[in-house]
Amino acid sequence: MAAVWSMSRRFIIRSYNPFVNSVRRGFSSCIDPSDGLTDEQKEFQKVAFDFAANEMAPHMAEWDQKEIFPVKTMQKAAQLGFGGIYVSPDVGGSGLSRLDTSVIFEALSTGCVSTTAYISIHNMCAWMIDTFGSDEQRHKFCPDLCTMEKFASYCLTEPGSGSDAASLLTSAQQSGDHYVLNGSKAFISGGGEADVYVVMCRTGGQGPKGISCLLVEKGSPGLSFGKKEKKVGWNSQPTRAVIFEDCVVPVENLLGEEGQGFSIAMKGLNGGRINIASCSLGAAHACVHLARDHLLVRKQFGESLSNNQFLQFKLAEMATRLMASRLLVREAATALQQNRANAVSLCSMAKLFATDECFNICNQALQMHGGYGYLKDYAVQQFVRDIRVHQILEGTNEVMRMIISRNLLTES
Repeated sequence: MAAVWSMSRRFIIRSYNPFVNSVRRGFSSCIDPSDGLTDEQKEFQKVAFDFAANEMAPHMAEWDQKEIFPVKTMQKAAQLGFGGIYVSPDVGGSGLSRLDTSVIFEALSTGCVSTTAYISIHNMCAWMIDTFGSDEQRHKFCPDLCTMEKFASYCLTEPGSGSDAASLLTSAQQSGDHYVLNGSKAFISGGGEADVYVVMCRTGGQGPKGISCLLVEKGSPGLSFGKKEKKVGWNSQPTRAVIFEDCVVPVENLLGEEGQGFSIAMKGLNGGRINIASCSLGAAHACVHLARDHLLVRKQFGESLSNNQFLQFKLAEMATRLMASRLLVREAATALQQNRANAVSLCSMAKLFATDECFNICNQALQMHGGYGYLKDYAVQQFVRDIRVHQILEGTNEVMRMIISRNLLTES
């Protein structure tokens, strides 16, 4: 009995740290995530995989179950340049491309999807400040965000405006040298813990042209937070409502110009969709490995599950869908970096396809584990829970379909 427990325990540990061995011995050839990358990209990909295996995967279950926001671990990631991956070097960023960023987030997500997803949102906020902020704003906010001494949250969604973001009601009225902000934001990752809130608010009339963007700092008068939400996944990052009651924000914290907020928000989301799709890739990659390992060690009806042709075919389909998703995400990342005319549609396609397919891959991996897959001792169930929300946030996949079809139907 002791021997059985010991063997089972070792398998559980391997299940929750799937890449400790894989990183050291190399990747399975047909799903090798380093294929097509430059030597430099392979180097920082390896750094990210090692960090995921050694600093994240061993704590992934605990962070989930105890709902721990792993500040110190994220700050260690920032020391490797992961706090401002595509932020300009002059304000502390790494200055890498969108493709580089996708490669890094995919690798980090093999260790903990939830934590990586928050890091991706933080990076999006830092990029928005770097790209649209004044020189003073860039140098005030970005260095501390890039080291993750301070954290950022993205505030667009409201209780009454999710997919219809342009109908948001949070208002900001200028009064002398400050704005008075009233309203609330819902489902905000990092709410209550973040130091900087990138807030979309209405300074003008109805519709997208009346929306502006304000940087609201933690401790601002009139800023408060709702209760910490209880979620199916993404439990290593807190989610709260962010509430503004006559919240005072200096005029110099206006990002860009009045009326530019919706454009800023959407441009941030284009990259955010690539980021979250990349996090789904990491989860799916991990789950293909977990499923493969389980098929190799588990026996039923007197033989290894790896000899079952039905399961072999399922594993092949999972690997194929993973590779198709990865190729589309990387193509979209390159298009966004190059500012191609089809970049928005490709980002939407990548987000739609990768988040749907990668969830199906993880769910199939859970099914292959049988009853073990439903136990919290095994990592596969956490990957399933953590990436389910990727089909909803950064624009639901239904909205992605709208964007894609609109592009097709309005072509001249």
